[in-house]
Amino acid sequence: MEDVAIAFMIPAILFLVIVAPVWLVLHYRSKRRQGVELSETERRELEELGAVAERMTDRIVTLERILDVEAPGWREKAEHT
Repeated sequence: MEDVAIAFMIPAILFLVIVAPVWLVLHYRSKRRQGVELSETERRELEELGAVAERMTDRIVTLERILDVEAPGWREKAEHT
């Protein structure tokens, strides 16, 4: 009976100490590599969003310049609201 328990315990311990950690490392390494790469569609959408953000930034700067000329002090009023 004791020999059967030892025969079972040795492979179980080897699995827990060697096989399981190696498998986990390799598994999550491959998952991380898959998550890093963007598809062509995602890359294109990201570039489009970047272009939209740049246009919005330009518009905001333009609007702020117009407000500086037409409504001096608007920044102070906006900070108090």
